[in-house]
Amino acid sequence: MSFHLIIGDKLYSSWSLRGALALELAAVPYSEELIKLNQPDTRERLLRHSATGKVPLLKTEHGTIADSLAIAEYLAERFPEARLWPLDTAARAQARSACAQMHSGFFGLRGNLPFDLARDAPLSPMPPEAQADIERMLALWAECRATATEPGPFLFGPATLADAFFAPVAVRLRTYQVPLPAVDAAYVEAIYQWPAFKVWQQAGLEEIVR
Repeated sequence: MSFHLIIGDKLYSSWSLRGALALELAAVPYSEELIKLNQPDTRERLLRHSATGKVPLLKTEHGTIADSLAIAEYLAERFPEARLWPLDTAARAQARSACAQMHSGFFGLRGNLPFDLARDAPLSPMPPEAQADIERMLALWAECRATATEPGPFLFGPATLADAFFAPVAVRLRTYQVPLPAVDAAYVEAIYQWPAFKVWQQAGLEEIVR
């Protein structure tokens, strides 16, 4: 069993972060290859690994898996003992639903608040479509917490794939200094204290001085 994760810049690639956190949740060893984004040869280098030309990509004994959601589901199936999804049926369904919604929506949030681990400034004025997405996001987090059956600081108690998918949102909310209710601010802090995230964050910030 060998896993090789191909990612973009840790400073800017939110999708890559999801793939890395999923692997950390699965607690399996893997190697990592970073392909810098927005370079003249970026697409050529990515196409050597996958026709999608996108990151993250996970190379496995079963082939190359593209897309962070597909990577997450593959790892959950391969390593059920890691409990990447909540154990409770209702909570697990809600977690999958929330990840799918994040994966295919929230364009106002993603488009107006680009992922940047080094940013520390508000966006003023906040575009209406971004504000609407933020409000829907906080409601979605509340829906997740309402179905949780285990204790813990994350959306469903212990860390799950849902937190891997929403970690980039937590980064956006903090780096753009978005005011949050106490319960949501506590969740963002839990993401920032997550050891797997802290390792990624430190590596991303180090990219600035290379």
